[in-house]
Amino acid sequence: MASQQMVASSAQMGVQQAAVLQQAQQQAQQQLSQQQDFDPVHRFKMLIPLLKDSLQNVMTIASLNFGHNAAIDNGLNTTEKGNDAAVQRFDKSLEEFYALCDQLELCLRLAHECLSQSIDSTKHSPNLVPTATKPDTVQTESLSYSQYLSMIKSQISCAKDIHNALLECSKKIAGKVQGACN
Repeated sequence: MASQQMVASSAQMGVQQAAVLQQAQQQAQQQLSQQQDFDPVHRFKMLIPLLKDSLQNVMTIASLNFGHNAAIDNGLNTTEKGNDAAVQRFDKSLEEFYALCDQLELCLRLAHECLSQSIDSTKHSPNLVPTATKPDTVQTESLSYSQYLSMIKSQISCAKDIHNALLECSKKIAGKVQGACN
């Protein structure tokens, strides 16, 4: 009797562990998909097939409309409902195509901005401070701690200068707005 309860409880624990593992895998997949949604290059790659389909749709609708208009110009009877139903709105399909083009442009601009920020980051802080965990693997390109501190101090002073300039500008703008309202 006790062994049956132990087997049942261990089976139940196995099921619970499997459920927890499955839930963890689902969360990891969701996080990965969210990270990929924020990645402009991945988003660009996902939008390309949609753009191809949209372009194909635009061309198909344009050819149908062109054929329909040619039939009207030639004086053929095009008042049948079936023939009119085949003609679709070209402007809507073209709008969809342009919307996808705009999304692709934004993805490319964002990717370019990320790249330029990465380049600026490596340019202004190219070397790392060696960590204390691995003293035997001292990097020749790394900064000493005092060099690192001076670089950080210069970055802080630059940030303060920018902050002060923004405050001064906002005060000037606020002064002009208050002077205009009086």
